[in-house]
Amino acid sequence: MSVVETHELGREFNSKGISIPALENVNLEVNEGEVFGLLGPNGAGKTTLIRILSTLLLPTSGTATIAGYDVASETEKIRPLINMASGAERAGYEFITARQNMWFFSQLYGISNEDFKQRVSTLSSQLELNAYLDKKVYALSTGYRQRMTIARAFINDPRVVFMDEPTIALDVMTARRIREFLASEARDSKRTIFLATHNMAETEAICNRVAIIDKGKILVCETPENLKRNYGVPAYVMEVTPPPNTLEVFTSIPGVKGVTSTLDEERGVARIKLVVKEGGAMERIMKVVAASDITILSSWRQEPTLEEVFVNLVGRGFVERELENAL
Repeated sequence: MSVVETHELGREFNSKGISIPALENVNLEVNEGEVFGLLGPNGAGKTTLIRILSTLLLPTSGTATIAGYDVASETEKIRPLINMASGAERAGYEFITARQNMWFFSQLYGISNEDFKQRVSTLSSQLELNAYLDKKVYALSTGYRQRMTIARAFINDPRVVFMDEPTIALDVMTARRIREFLASEARDSKRTIFLATHNMAETEAICNRVAIIDKGKILVCETPENLKRNYGVPAYVMEVTPPPNTLEVFTSIPGVKGVTSTLDEERGVARIKLVVKEGGAMERIMKVVAASDITILSSWRQEPTLEEVFVNLVGRGFVERELENAL
């Protein structure tokens, strides 16, 4: 059963008299009990979509509904059914405890003290937060502040929870615990988790379906496996030195669909990942490298990932697209 639906949804912002589209003709259906991933680089429209669905921002065109209620005209019916958390927001009020913070937010939903005690006990156990409930927020580490923020987002027993980069800048163990919690809430409590992220590993680990968004448009929407099967192509990875000043030497080669790179400054080595359309492209790549001052230290073939799906669709990786948008 669909809980979140959008039809031709659009949003524009005005800057100095110029209309800038943030979302264009977004059509989505998100089901009950589903972890739904919205995958895209910064500036792609992920946060704008979440703000509209959580009734914080009005669309400029199209419609969106939560549990059948329209986000523009039935906000008071939607808000008791939803909650949200972001990895970028302030965790709470610094000089009161984690428990007091959660109690404050529970009162905004009219939750009784008895229900609050039961819910905070359950959520704290699931997120391994019990030992930190009575510590003031300013004394908590980043990881435990975020666990509190996640717990707060579930305090009203919502049908839909919107998550905007919930594990950004967290250590590996905390991020893993949060992902396990989100997956279990969808599976066991039939909650819908709407997860906006640009974390590939996070998306593959817990999402039932994934929509890839770029420049405000939904490019594809499928299960992670189907995305890799239908849109992914193998990538060839090379570690080279010295790092090339530009990737144009590779992008201009016939058969190369897209290129991404990362730099290991300590070693002075660049790891270049090339998504190619056909096997003959590798021979041409090797000829170009041989004619340059670049030395290949190692190379290998990598099976498709969601990053390769994105590169295949738009010709750039997330990092390159973000840099492009910043210019």
